[in-house]
Amino acid sequence: MSFSSLYARNTLRSNPNHYQQHIKGTVTDGSGPLPGVTISVKNKSGVVAVTDYSGQYVLNAAATDTLQVSFIGFKTALVPVNGRTKIDIVLKYDTTTLQEVRVNAGYYSVKESERTGSIARITSKDIEAQPVANVLAVMQGRMAGVSVTQSTGVPGGGFDIKIRGQNSLRSDANSPLYIIDGVPFSSEAVGSYLTNTAFPSPISPLSSINPDTIESIEVLKDADATAIYGSRGANGVVLITTKKGRTGKTEFNITASTGFGKVTRFLKLMNTQDYLTMRKQAFTNDGVAYNSWDYDVNGTWDQNRYTDWQKELLGGTAMINNLQGTVSGGSSNTQFLFGGNYYSESTVFPGSFLYKKGGVQANVNHKSEDQKFRINFSAVYNSQNNDQPSYDFTYDARSLPPNAPALYDASGNLNWENNTFDNPLRNLNTKMEAVTNDLTASVLLSYEIFRNLNIKSSFGFTDFSSGERRVIPSTTINPAYNPTSANSSIFVNDTDRRSWIIEPQLNWSTDTGLGKIELLLGSTFQSQTTERFQQSGTGFSSNSLIYNLAAAKTVRMLLDDEALYKYQAFFARFNYNWEQRYIVNLTARRDGSSRFGPGKQFANFGAIGAAWLFSNEHFLKDNLWLSFGKLRASYGTTGNDQIGDYQFLDTYTTSGVLYNGVVGLRPSRLFNEDFGWETNKKFETALEIGFLQDKIFLTAAWYQNRSSNQLVGLSIPGTTGFTALQANLDATVENSGYEFTLRTTNFKTKDFSWITSLNYTASRNRLISFPGLESSSYSQMYRIGKPLNIALLYQLNGVNPQTGLYEFEDIDNDGAISFPEDRQKTADLNPQYYGGLQNQFVYKRFSLDFLFQFVKQKNRTYPMGPAGMMSNQQQRINDSWINSGDITQYQLYTTGLNNDALTGDYHYTDSNASIVDASFIRLKNISMMYDLPVNLKESRIRLILQGQNLLTFTKYPDGDPEFTAYGFLPPLRVISAGVQLTF
Repeated sequence: MSFSSLYARNTLRSNPNHYQQHIKGTVTDGSGPLPGVTISVKNKSGVVAVTDYSGQYVLNAAATDTLQVSFIGFKTALVPVNGRTKIDIVLKYDTTTLQEVRVNAGYYSVKESERTGSIARITSKDIEAQPVANVLAVMQGRMAGVSVTQSTGVPGGGFDIKIRGQNSLRSDANSPLYIIDGVPFSSEAVGSYLTNTAFPSPISPLSSINPDTIESIEVLKDADATAIYGSRGANGVVLITTKKGRTGKTEFNITASTGFGKVTRFLKLMNTQDYLTMRKQAFTNDGVAYNSWDYDVNGTWDQNRYTDWQKELLGGTAMINNLQGTVSGGSSNTQFLFGGNYYSESTVFPGSFLYKKGGVQANVNHKSEDQKFRINFSAVYNSQNNDQPSYDFTYDARSLPPNAPALYDASGNLNWENNTFDNPLRNLNTKMEAVTNDLTASVLLSYEIFRNLNIKSSFGFTDFSSGERRVIPSTTINPAYNPTSANSSIFVNDTDRRSWIIEPQLNWSTDTGLGKIELLLGSTFQSQTTERFQQSGTGFSSNSLIYNLAAAKTVRMLLDDEALYKYQAFFARFNYNWEQRYIVNLTARRDGSSRFGPGKQFANFGAIGAAWLFSNEHFLKDNLWLSFGKLRASYGTTGNDQIGDYQFLDTYTTSGVLYNGVVGLRPSRLFNEDFGWETNKKFETALEIGFLQDKIFLTAAWYQNRSSNQLVGLSIPGTTGFTALQANLDATVENSGYEFTLRTTNFKTKDFSWITSLNYTASRNRLISFPGLESSSYSQMYRIGKPLNIALLYQLNGVNPQTGLYEFEDIDNDGAISFPEDRQKTADLNPQYYGGLQNQFVYKRFSLDFLFQFVKQKNRTYPMGPAGMMSNQQQRINDSWINSGDITQYQLYTTGLNNDALTGDYHYTDSNASIVDASFIRLKNISMMYDLPVNLKESRIRLILQGQNLLTFTKYPDGDPEFTAYGFLPPLRVISAGVQLTF
């Protein structure tokens, strides 16, 4: 019996004159039991029960009462008691109730059918189906308008996310705002290029969050949804809600899984025969003899040996283990959930390296007997320990000659092949160690002063600390050079960030003959302190003392910084709903940020959203085909202050030079009193329409965002003592596009269901205006009317059949190919369109869910350096010029001594020929689950088999097409199996 049932029964016993009968039964959907169904007595409060895992319930009610039975996805049933003591209930599916689900819009929630803004949502059902460690990975291919790219396959690495494109010229100012249970979670990178050498970009703190603790993720995209967050919502808002306890019996849930990861795709490289043929031809072309250091061709190395270095250095198996458990339950007034998790992942690199993270979560919700006072407490603590080599072996795996010596000698030691082989495994002795701990806690208090008038306040606190070490001992050097510990070094990067936030709010609503009115007033008070500490040490008396900076011969202080960020805002929302047909939503916010100077610290933002539910018009109310129809539009402004602290001030930094025994200071930044807010204006219009009781549901939207007053550095003459001034640039960036989502219920019977979901985004980014671009320092980065993410390229006209050299277009007709005059062709590296296709099948106890992700894009080929030098090349380079008259794709090979050929190879890397179709369709995720037919009451045993990045269909010639930087490990193909126990 559930807690709520027991509470109800005890209450009823104290009132025997009102409640006479003990009623029990089972709730099903016609084929199986339904757990979590709410049964209450109509028109009587305080009497409620919730079905257990076998669908059973117990309730006391009078013989003349009526039971009200409700469950999401089913039609609410009214069942008269009529003196019965056993009542079995069968609920009917109702797809239209999906429009009644309330989505989180930040400071308020709204029904799907009544929202005026653009909000994308995924739930724990989608999240739990994916064997991933990063919360951003669960969003790939599942949300229209949300582009997520994995930057590396190394455990603990980051993802690049853009919501409706890039708004700011500064690449580090386009991150969305993350909110975890009402508390802002800083997305500011904490890593440093000094320590995070295995990653293409600094580590995101979001990697510590366990995706399996999340109940839902809502992404707010348009002005109506984001304007209430003001400056913080300029690049979209990601609302993360963790799992909560529910009314019912105490439930224990344990999930354990294990899996493995492999690199998805390798480059097609030359074998030994092709490689040596290329190398020897290069010497012939250049008319030179082999040198003593040309070990691959002069006979020093075995001419018949072949090693696939990609398999050797990247072909390992990453072992993945995941364990988590929760206990939850509660009465109708108090619910709780406590949980813990542990995750570990090794790497595909040689050696023993491990990424570990674990965490605990707690959630308690309580409401008073009179239902007026409520308190919600939520806390999540996570810890990461990442031990990786400080070197990504991807470059060596792709460039080492295929006849290079073995990695180990006969004695099992690193093989240096008589000092001819720079063994890449020397880097196994280096380490990149990162330990992070973060706490996010929130409390929400609310009280109903009068009917429909509530006062509440949220209190949030975050504590994040990160300690990173990159260690380079002398053992990375060839022993023949007699290295000593004096050659050892260490780099240290520590970050501590703490913040608190208080947000008091007042909510009022009324439902009159003139319509339903909702009013929200609130304010935000936030403070964040960040401390950064970076230093290095070189020359140690012993490698065993390398972590002790006091033992270093030379210690350098690279950064010792403390920054205080304060933020204050007042916000309001007014919503008017007339007869569930015409809805207007007004939001306004006044923001204050300490990141701007006097007179510029405050700015106003706001938006208006409107919706017309035309399916509720009388002339369409009883339409047999149309079940839902809504037109909505929004317009508003948001801001951006993601520019770091103290950017407007005169600042000084240490010079590192002693003068009379004192380290001097030097100016590092100029004061700019006009430094102000970046502004983003957003417009959207959309159609939402459903047919056949929403069995077919389509959403189509068009948006246009314009960001101006860009926060960047302006170049100034070096004679001033500075090279740049932090200022607002009079440039405008536009993002526009179309978004489509389609959900169809293809089949729905008692034993079988099939649901398909499709999302598609076609977007365009371009620079609208930039006064003085040609004379600015950005003249070779951007072009008016073109996207921000472009490549400026030479135009390759082909290979001259007579000379065998590349020929490029001479744009300025000066007889020479030079930069920047002749490197003016542009290529758009943004996705043209992207999306995902998901199918969900359920047959009795078996379920199958799979998602195909697709991206239409261009990207660069992988550069290997000039062909003919001591570095392996792609197989396609075999089609190179040898004899006069040859018609080939690639020019003649060179050892690097032919200056014309060498220059041509470098120009080729920066030409239009290096930009190819990198579109792909990927079986992003597949999940199969089976509930064992067990006889244990109120228990469930579920078997789980999941895969990630299983198949990739692409024309891209150089391995995996999903990457943001060269030379880093691509995403991994992951397969895992597990079991879930619920009792």
